[in-house]
Amino acid sequence: MNTFQVVINPSSGSGNAAGTAQPVIDALRARGARVRTTMSPGPQAADALVAASAAAGERCIAVGGDGMVSSMVGPVFRYGVEFGIIPAGRGNDFARQLGVPFDPEQQASALLAPTATAVDAIAVADRVVAGSVYAGVDSRTSQIVNGLHRMPTALQYPYGAVRSLATFPRTAYTVTIDGAVHRYEGFTVVVANSGYYGKGMHIAPGADVRDGLLDVVMIAAGSRARFIARLPSVYRGTHVDHPEITVLRGRTVTIEAPGVVAYADGEPVCPLPVTADVLPAALRMLLG
Repeated sequence: MNTFQVVINPSSGSGNAAGTAQPVIDALRARGARVRTTMSPGPQAADALVAASAAAGERCIAVGGDGMVSSMVGPVFRYGVEFGIIPAGRGNDFARQLGVPFDPEQQASALLAPTATAVDAIAVADRVVAGSVYAGVDSRTSQIVNGLHRMPTALQYPYGAVRSLATFPRTAYTVTIDGAVHRYEGFTVVVANSGYYGKGMHIAPGADVRDGLLDVVMIAAGSRARFIARLPSVYRGTHVDHPEITVLRGRTVTIEAPGVVAYADGEPVCPLPVTADVLPAALRMLLG
């Protein structure tokens, strides 16, 4: 099936998402694919756009960042449409986890894959998300980062993390993983399908989007100064060696804590408690 709808977030990539996509579109057309492009008017249009691809028998391609991908994952899951990504955002964390290439010719080859690759997703509250659900200092960080459009991308999450760490209180968490209850005083818990979040942080280095499991990263309270000093280790994935961090795996995870709002892929979900369930092989991704 070499017919595509390419859905572009015009605000991604400092307004250059269409320019990022064009060489890939040209490469697809040069190989005989039929491609139509759509400028997305916003996340609320995702369902209708994906439904149109389903009705037309098209593969659907998202051009943008993690917010764009996240807005389309639910409709893609519901309609069973084969889905690809042309990374053009600030973070591109899910594309990074999937190993999506940045070379246009290689991207075109991946999108023309004869068969799609089954990839897991997460069901949380009333939505389906691709990357992770988190509640604590990082959800507060997401709130801060969402207002930092003028700051260079590489500085946004570190700045937001340090700022939120300075004020986020130690919190009593109850995390239930497949019926097993874990209680601790900490700064956050991350329920990860994808290993990356926060614009390149390798928060769950053992996460595998094809294993039917969620990686649960629990960060216990410790010295704030030491936590901030160790922040660079999260980009390398070596933070999991520190004694304050516990990583477990499961299929159903419930998070409880007072006064904390859960976020998923950079967007608010709801105040805790919240339950996240893995959706094995939920997405049909075009990965080559």
